[in-house]
Amino acid sequence: MTAGELARELEVSVRTIHRDVEELSAAGVPVYTERGRNGGIRLVEGYRTRLTGLTGDEAEALFLSGLPGPAAELGLGTVVATARLKVLASLPAELRGRASRLIERFHLDPSGWFETDYPVPYLGLLANAVWDAHRVEIDYDRGGRVVQRTIEPLGIVLKSGFWYVVARSAGKLRTYRVSRIADARATTAAFERPTDFDLVAFWAESTAAYEHGAPRVRVTVRVPVDRLDRLAVAIGGPAVRDAERLPDHEPAGWIRLSLNLDRPDDVAGRLLAAGPDIEVLEPADVRARVAQLAAAVVELYAQVDGHPVARPVDRGR
Repeated sequence: MTAGELARELEVSVRTIHRDVEELSAAGVPVYTERGRNGGIRLVEGYRTRLTGLTGDEAEALFLSGLPGPAAELGLGTVVATARLKVLASLPAELRGRASRLIERFHLDPSGWFETDYPVPYLGLLANAVWDAHRVEIDYDRGGRVVQRTIEPLGIVLKSGFWYVVARSAGKLRTYRVSRIADARATTAAFERPTDFDLVAFWAESTAAYEHGAPRVRVTVRVPVDRLDRLAVAIGGPAVRDAERLPDHEPAGWIRLSLNLDRPDDVAGRLLAAGPDIEVLEPADVRARVAQLAAAVVELYAQVDGHPVARPVDRGR
């Protein structure tokens, strides 16, 4: 078969076919391509593979890759569990034991600490529309304003605990957060999936463009080393992990960090939520905004049962 024929049969892009053929070849599968008028992609005649051909590492990786939470949200929880049982039963005794021990000892939880699970009641409907290439009518919350759109769902993505649907709408590729879909209605109207669409490539390119173009602000803070975890909860672990440590003369146990933060309008509130130990030094407008928010909180809680609240003790600044 030609790459184009395989792409149409599997409903993927030609680029995906070429990439998968290279990966299969690298993995030892005897697949090859022939050029010319009657050429195409071929598998060596008579080649067969069995699950018993799995190595120990491959069997462990297979079961470690299962994420039951996301599978259940997609409506595939029972299917995934059944498939894993079938694979487990077909493995040789030695590999079955290794896979079983892995399940008992390792669990992958893709969500972060203190993150709210946003309801995604229409995720299954969207997943079915992706499989069947049928249009969906949605009511989408764009932050205080609900708009109606007819979309052609092309792919589903799970990113940092959030589900997204990549779809074509009015001839353009767009990304919608599933938790913001207020209502969704399946239709019987089919659409033709673009043969050159590559979900992985599109997502990589779009996220890179978003991260590059999103507004950010550089903030300098001083923080006790033993409060870095609290700072990470407030502003996100990656922001703390990628922070630049600045040379300073802070007391023992304190450090200065330069943070590159997104969502500038929310930065002051997020830093204030980190607690009284984290002090914003620069820029001046962010420091002033944190002070304004802190003053508003103090005013709100200035008295308890008619009595003034004592001032906090200075922590050695």
